[in-house]
Formats: sequence, C-alpha cells, structure tokens
Amino acid sequence: MLKTIDLRNGETLGYRKSGEGGKVIVLVHGNMSSSIHWDTVMSGLPNDYTAYAVDLRGFGASSYNRRISSLKELSEDLKLFVDELGLNKFALVGWSTGGGIVMHFAIDYPNLVDKLILVESVGIKGYPMLKKDGKGQPLLGEFLKTKEEIEADPIQVKPILDAYKTKNKEFIKLVWDSAIYTFKKPEEERYDSYLDEILKQRNLVDIDYALVHFNISNEHNGVVQGSGEISKLKAPTLVIQGEDDLVVPKAMGVEIAETMGKIARLELLPNGGHAPIEDNLDRFMNLIIDFLE
Repeated sequence: MLKTIDLRNGETLGYRKSGEGGKVIVLVHGNMSSSIHWDTVMSGLPNDYTAYAVDLRGFGASSYNRRISSLKELSEDLKLFVDELGLNKFALVGWSTGGGIVMHFAIDYPNLVDKLILVESVGIKGYPMLKKDGKGQPLLGEFLKTKEEIEADPIQVKPILDAYKTKNKEFIKLVWDSAIYTFKKPEEERYDSYLDEILKQRNLVDIDYALVHFNISNEHNGVVQGSGEISKLKAPTLVIQGEDDLVVPKAMGVEIAETMGKIARLELLPNGGHAPIEDNLDRFMNLIIDFLE
C-alpha cells in the first residue's frame, strides 16, 4: 500500500512497505519510474525482511517543491526519509539512476549501510549526453552541459517531455519496449500501472542534468572533474549488470566493480538488459538474497 511521509526539508515522499522481518532493505528506483517498479521484488522477499521502496522527489506520489540539480540532493532526501522511519542499519539497493543516489548515500553515511546493491547502475563518471547534429546524430566529444541544452535535445529528451505533457502512454511504452524491456515484458495489467506512474514524473530535465554532472571518479567525464569520492565507498557491494543493457553500457558496471576492488562483486547477466527484475525475476532474487545472507 502506498504511504506518504513528510520530510524536514518541506518535501513529502511516497513510499511502499512490505514485510515485518528484522532484516531491512531500502529500494531506490531510477529515472522514468517509481517505487511501484519494485513490487515483484518486495513480494518475493523472504518473511524475515522488511522492505521500503521510496518515490524520489519529483516522481510518483512525492512532491517536487524545490527543483534539484544533483543526485546528492536526492541522497539527502533519502537520509531524511530513513531518519523519519527510524532506520539505522539496512541494505541499500539502487536501480539505474538510483545507483548513483545510493552510492552518494553510502559514501556520506557509511554507518547506516550494511550492504550495497547496484542494479544496472549509472557509472561512476555519470551519464554524459552528447549534442546532436541537424540529422539528430550524436556529435562525439561535444557534451550537453546546461538544463536548457538538455531540455532542447531532440532525441533523448524532448520526445519524452512531449509524451509526459500529452500523457502519451503508448509512446512511453514504445520507449520501454525498445530500450528497457528488451528480453521480457511485465504482464499487461502490471505494465499499465507502471506506465501510469512513469507519466507522473515532473523532473526529467533536472534528473538528466544531475546524471550529466554526477562524477565520483578520479577523472574528467567531459563535463565535470571527478570528486574521487568512489574511494570512500566501504560497504560490501554487489554490482548487477546485464550483458545486453541498451541504456547503461556493460562497461559502466565493469568500471564500478573494478574501481571498488575487493569489496565489490560483479555479476554479469547473460540475456540481461536494463530490467533484470523482468528478464528473470528468480535469477535476480537469488542473487540479491544470496548476497544479503
């Protein structure tokens, strides 16, 4: 059941809770999604777990009173969220954009994070977006840097914004079918509820801007110099990466694990795209439960 909670910063976050077990897991969704995308994971957890799935600011049932420009701001929302719930030790899972958010969280609040799971996560150098030529082809080495440039992007952004504005569910479905649900799709009723939630997003440009400027590596990503904060990640980490992810290239997952070294375990999934929960739910659940146990 969807609940809401008021944060001290004036935002209100929607969230879902399942279970009453002593093992706590917090699930953080990605771009163009919400807490509802964790429904099958939450229902599939053993009885000794309690799971919380949050709607990030500007998604789903959550407010968007103040615009964001960084994933760190959403990590700070997450800190206020777990504080309000009284959570003080938990496993933290981030999917896609959510991966960057939970990395920030684990860096800033290491004592709260028992274990970290990154699912098709944005890389440690963020997700740079290229400028396009008059034919819509990417211009190598020329990056979008401002919110204005991102909002005007004719390929990756503007069509999504137009679909949100007109509530064009079929277009959003086409995007997910072609880029995310490339191996297996949700059953029709559940898929429809996912699409309804996706259309509630109010912060697409701001999230894209935050992804462009996210860089915790030691290198420049073409837009900003890395902060080097990846070295502060100390929690045992499972990196789940589809071999055939069309959204987040395999190299991003590999780089996360290689940079983190011995504390990271990389699981490359054959016949796996950007949605391993749908591709093979049993495989996904076995991976995360084995890691958490």
